[in-house]
Amino acid sequence: MAFDAPRKNVPMVLTRLVLLFVLLLTLAPARADTLAQVKARGYVSCGVTDAAPGFSSRGEDGVWRGFDVDYCRALAAAIFDDADKVKFSGFAARDRAGALLSGAVDVLAGGAGWTLSRDAGQKLHYAAVSFFDGQGFLAPRKLAITAAQDLAGKAICVQQGGAQELALADFFRARKAEYAERPFASFEEAAKAYDAQRCDVLTGDVSQLSAARATLAAPAEHIVLTDLVAKSLHGPMVRHGDDAWFDVVRWTLFALLDAEELGLSSQTVDAMLTTSDNPDIRRLLGVEGDHGDGLGLPADWAYRVVKHVGNYAEVFERNLGQGSPLAMERRLNALWSRGGVMVGAGVR
Repeated sequence: MAFDAPRKNVPMVLTRLVLLFVLLLTLAPARADTLAQVKARGYVSCGVTDAAPGFSSRGEDGVWRGFDVDYCRALAAAIFDDADKVKFSGFAARDRAGALLSGAVDVLAGGAGWTLSRDAGQKLHYAAVSFFDGQGFLAPRKLAITAAQDLAGKAICVQQGGAQELALADFFRARKAEYAERPFASFEEAAKAYDAQRCDVLTGDVSQLSAARATLAAPAEHIVLTDLVAKSLHGPMVRHGDDAWFDVVRWTLFALLDAEELGLSSQTVDAMLTTSDNPDIRRLLGVEGDHGDGLGLPADWAYRVVKHVGNYAEVFERNLGQGSPLAMERRLNALWSRGGVMVGAGVR
């Protein structure tokens, strides 16, 4: 009789274990076949950072625009031959990873720097680097500061309690130089303090500094220094164990880069499709071989990307470049053949 109670609970425990096993079997294929889900659904569900000027922001007309937004439009173009078949969802920084892991979105277009904790810890795969960022400095031109080594003794506004404050301290400690820290609870507050001349210099990621400069009364009177004190790599993210989708996400970015390197743009791609005898161009556009088969896409998937969205330079310039409010220089984000580090793998 002493063993009767545990025996009565055995069927209930077994039932729960079976139900849990069935649930896991049900979820696993869905996680591992996002491409099939996207095709069946008819659109890409893209997660972006909410209100990130130049990268992802929603206009008064309700339309999402920006560098990361255009990447997701390129992804939709590759799959559907229609860059508008995307549903965008904006998230605060703390909610991005959870949205992807839960399956609420198919891909995160960017916004979170590539770190070990995100990659291995949160099980998020970075498909490739779409934007090389890094912590730098914004300073008034009148101070005649041309390099970070000129910042000794300056008052610097910085976001408190994060990686940027630590990198700033490490930078000056390594050089045995003094500086006056002006800490603030957020980068936005630090930027407002800089605008109010409560400090000499503002530190943050170059993308943040460029956006902050665009809001100043006279942006041209301020300069983002070329020196960096920390690197930050950004790119589209997918879930671990989703290899087919990972390939499509990665090669969509490579198509944008390869197109720029080969001189293909949204304006020239139609002519090059029929007249070019360059084998690299012919392979990329699907004229020779079927290099979409391994991706589960049509042979002309890269042509679709360039035709509907453009090449990497076009995406960069209209959202971040000199003709945009952020007026950013390409710097590291220039092609490897033009002084930068951006490179596509090439279609073979």
